[in-house]
Amino acid sequence: MKNIAIIGSTGSIGRNALEVIEDNKKRFRVVALSANSNIELLSAQARRFCPPMVCVTDISCGAKCRQMFKKHTKIFLGQEGLEAMVADSSIDKVLLAVSGTAALVPFLHALDAGKEIALANKEALVMAGSLIMRKAKARKATIIPVDSEQSAIWQCLDGNDKEKLKQIYLTASGGPFLKFRKNQLARITVAQTLQHPRWKMGKKVTVDSATLMNKGLEVLEAMYLFGVGAEKIKILIHPEAIIHSMVEFVDGITIAQLSATDMRIPIQYAFSYPERLANRFGCVDFYAIKSLNFEKPDTKRFPCINLAYRAASEEGTLPCVMNAANEVSVEAFLRGEIAFTSIYKVIDKVMDNHRITRRPSLGDIIESDAWAKRRARLLIQRAR
Repeated sequence: MKNIAIIGSTGSIGRNALEVIEDNKKRFRVVALSANSNIELLSAQARRFCPPMVCVTDISCGAKCRQMFKKHTKIFLGQEGLEAMVADSSIDKVLLAVSGTAALVPFLHALDAGKEIALANKEALVMAGSLIMRKAKARKATIIPVDSEQSAIWQCLDGNDKEKLKQIYLTASGGPFLKFRKNQLARITVAQTLQHPRWKMGKKVTVDSATLMNKGLEVLEAMYLFGVGAEKIKILIHPEAIIHSMVEFVDGITIAQLSATDMRIPIQYAFSYPERLANRFGCVDFYAIKSLNFEKPDTKRFPCINLAYRAASEEGTLPCVMNAANEVSVEAFLRGEIAFTSIYKVIDKVMDNHRITRRPSLGDIIESDAWAKRRARLLIQRAR
């Protein structure tokens, strides 16, 4: 029986993870749940799974949440509460399913506590990949990727000599605007952007998928997770989203991982590894597949990819700055304050204005993140 903490249990990944656990009650047990402010759903989850610990990071909900949970439930509040909860000795594995930069410090605390991490957050590794991987190595902590693409790469590399790796093909569905002309992109709406053709995800990651910044973040994530240079990671548009990524070796052999487009599949494997469990989530029907298509991404229409490769080349605090500016820009787009194409423009300007710190400390990263967010907000305000 593995005791699992789900950080971000009310989001899409968190809800899927709870379904996986419910299907495997004899193997997995929920011991901790966390949410930001959706305490109604968190309370319902707590009644269903009876975890001994819950955390609400929005402190303003504190007084209300104490009335919504059973008396024997230990309630943690705020970021400090979350950091304390993930270090609890009863937890075997932590699923980091919260999006954005909020995952960074709890991630580091979980590593310090020697927890096995099931990672469904890109931003923490983008912000502080070198620092995180050094800490994981020092603590001998295991990080298992949950995102379908990173899980695919991890599975393709498993048992193979990484020194013989030639390149990684990171697949992308292309999002809802794959066939849009450049002049059409400036006029698209938030509602259009949130209609992803393949995946059901949170708003932020859905916008990132539409700009292809999601793939850029994944390039940086893969670079740190697997210890390879970004020049060996190629983005490949694959609209069917059946091949989740591929790894090519020096002898010309390419290994691909295929599965149905259901996030519960990589979540379950991250929980059960190294064992594989049966599931009810479906599989690939090869008789129904008419074709598999691939193409290079158009970086003129989707230039956020270039920003990510630039950040990967420069490293230091630049990936953190890119990520922070992207978060602010996506939020502004979702509020209707900027156009879809302005997301790239804001990030590009913030990166241009940044003075890079090499081999940054955690303090440098936090400071750069705050600076980039202030700078992005100022640029958006000036443009309105």
